[in-house]
Amino acid sequence: MKYIRRTLIGAALASLCLSSAQAAPKPAKAAAPAAEAQSAEIELVHNLGADKGAQLQKLVDRYNAANPQARIVVHERAWNAGPLPTLMILGEDDLPQFLSGAPRYRPLHQIMKDAGERFETLKPPAMMTPTALDATGRLVALPVGLGTPVLYYNVQAFKEAGLNPDQPPKTWQDLQKTLGQLVAAGQTCPYTTTQPSWVLVENTSAWHNEPVVAEGKKSSLAINGMLEVKHVAMLSSWVKARYLQFFGRGDEAAEHFAKGECAVLTASSSAWPTLKRQAGFEVGVATLPHHAEYYGAPQNTLADGPALWVGAGHKPAEYKAAARFVSMWLSGESQVEWQRNAGYLPLNKAGLLASESRLLASDLQNVRVAIGQLTNKPVTTKSRASSYPQQTAVRNIINEELEAVWADRKPTKLALDNAVERSRSVSCTAPGC
Repeated sequence: MKYIRRTLIGAALASLCLSSAQAAPKPAKAAAPAAEAQSAEIELVHNLGADKGAQLQKLVDRYNAANPQARIVVHERAWNAGPLPTLMILGEDDLPQFLSGAPRYRPLHQIMKDAGERFETLKPPAMMTPTALDATGRLVALPVGLGTPVLYYNVQAFKEAGLNPDQPPKTWQDLQKTLGQLVAAGQTCPYTTTQPSWVLVENTSAWHNEPVVAEGKKSSLAINGMLEVKHVAMLSSWVKARYLQFFGRGDEAAEHFAKGECAVLTASSSAWPTLKRQAGFEVGVATLPHHAEYYGAPQNTLADGPALWVGAGHKPAEYKAAARFVSMWLSGESQVEWQRNAGYLPLNKAGLLASESRLLASDLQNVRVAIGQLTNKPVTTKSRASSYPQQTAVRNIINEELEAVWADRKPTKLALDNAVERSRSVSCTAPGC
């Protein structure tokens, strides 16, 4: 029976796998003695924050130790706050300007092919935001920072409220009861969330097999249906009852949770290692709640996060070094390290095997919960990820309308209708759209 279960899980994970495909090595060219003696320095920039930046530095240090002639230097800065770097880890907020105008990047699949380096060819999972892919499904960037929203909770706060931390709430209705008990126990911030648009609207839609985007001649949002209206109206009542507090449109809420100010948090699965290092209490992780009365739920959640891009206009030697770094990042050792230390989803079969390891069970609980959500059921045309125009701008629109609901300035249906209407005027800049 156990064998059958593992076989079924493996089949379900196939849509997340990166199939192994090794580029044919090119004949090595004899390098001039002067070139061998030269040492190149390659800049890698990111905005992952101090904690995840420290985990990135560990990977870079290991690469530098094995490649002294092409050293990578890590800086935490904006990609446009200086010369265009060779390597950049960019989030969704960076992409509108980065992808506008003349191309600022070299496609990753081409970099790897030219360098003759081993590469994992993406078999695009339908639940992953396709920003890192071109129109033909080839990788233009490496999605090193994938996560999906899950539920975190303060184990000690649950115990003090008389709640069983081994049985976290599975539905939104269960969560409401849990929040009521937390309030009765003296919690002033029972529940908070990061990235309200992504967690509470986009993923709630997919989790209930409802589309985020209506496909047609011109894509537009489809987040004003019965499910979304009911869900946002419920959350609005939680705000009024002080069950739910917001701290911003980004990841600010995670800091308040880690300080012990809030008892429950919905955030990316990638937040797990950072929360464990920063919180002075045991952090539990569970699946994102769903509405039990909604037929067919739960379906699947969506994967999104920063990707590694290669800047245009650099020397061939720098691109070869970048390709070697990517190849190292995709090694089994690096995949395990990146999952454990940074919390992001695995990029290949080696990483997936690590997530199933009993030895790593306590370290990769977030990854198992995330993969369980992403592969809960086969992705449908409604629950797949959508590459809608100007994602950052559209998410800002959704957040603005949600904030009007929280402040009781607009009824829920009107706010979501406004978000749909406003999104139609946003133009497309994503690659391949």
